[in-house]
Amino acid sequence: MNIFKMKSLYLAAFLLFSQCSFAQNDRGKIDFETYNPPSSLVVPEHVTGRAKFPFIDVHNHQNNMPSQNLGNLLSEMDKLNMKIMVNLSGRSGDYLASAVKNVRQTNAKRLIVFTNISFSGIGEASWTETAVKQIEADVKAGAQGLKIFKSLGFSVKDSKGNLVPVDDPRLEAVWEKCGQLGIPVLIHTADPKQFWDEPNAQNERWLELITQPGRNRSASDGYSWEELIKQQHNLIRKHPRTNFIIAHFGWFANNLEYLGKLLDSYPNMNVEFGAIIAELGRQPRMAKKFFDKYQDRILFGKDSWVPSEYSTYFRVLETEDEYFPYHKKYHAYWKMYGIGLSDQVLKKVYYKNAIRLIPGIDKSQFPD
Repeated sequence: MNIFKMKSLYLAAFLLFSQCSFAQNDRGKIDFETYNPPSSLVVPEHVTGRAKFPFIDVHNHQNNMPSQNLGNLLSEMDKLNMKIMVNLSGRSGDYLASAVKNVRQTNAKRLIVFTNISFSGIGEASWTETAVKQIEADVKAGAQGLKIFKSLGFSVKDSKGNLVPVDDPRLEAVWEKCGQLGIPVLIHTADPKQFWDEPNAQNERWLELITQPGRNRSASDGYSWEELIKQQHNLIRKHPRTNFIIAHFGWFANNLEYLGKLLDSYPNMNVEFGAIIAELGRQPRMAKKFFDKYQDRILFGKDSWVPSEYSTYFRVLETEDEYFPYHKKYHAYWKMYGIGLSDQVLKKVYYKNAIRLIPGIDKSQFPD
């Protein structure tokens, strides 16, 4: 056998060995999302699709309320023991008036509509006055609060093309008017801090950023995460006579000690836990202490209207179950634990705090 044939034989053998090795390595790997084996842990389970007490969801979105069949919506709410839903997507003007009309024709006690601001034309001489008058008109038409979306600070620009910060002075009259009218402002500012961090293996939200790439942020997008959060806290501090409900625990559900300091500093600041229940479910002892201490400042919020997902919220809040899954792996790859709140705290979180902050709620629908 000549040298050339020997080299060819050795090369073929090497390639065959390599292919076998690669195949074995591939078989030894598994996709992170695919690996989700059932737990062999045997512990008590208390899975429920219905809340222990009637509750008010202060963070929901119904995008077609003027023409929607609200009877069907109420039927779905009944299954959950949701007594009242707050629709934060009320818009304003004629649309809001039509939504309120549909609500009153169906069941005025159980559906609440918040108004929204149109930032179009902000910076023009009459914008602030017009915005304030629209809020007054919307409240007169039946709106019971104001919702500010995260576009403020992200994408809202004034008439000169400048990005509008959350604490822009041109909005101060809006916050003051809400205080005068006695309606709360539910405000969503920024996103989780990890959306601004490098999307790599050191980022807890990496899986979410891979599956939802549009959520990736950077300083080049405008304000940094720290700047946006500071802007939100500035407006809370500057308007102590206005009650603010901060969406998503203000993105500090992973740092409850710091969130507690904020609540201590701002008596007009309240929080709701829409879309962050997974953060609470991985720190049950810390979360329970937080809920016990700030039981008068926390409201029930879910955000997206997916009835099957409410079970996770009830289980975290009401039970002491151990090691159970969250309903979206890209939100939380960890397991959950129940906080086991007392009835006293549950009633405040489920409905009493909302009744105190949102005007016009019929208390007769709820227990003591």
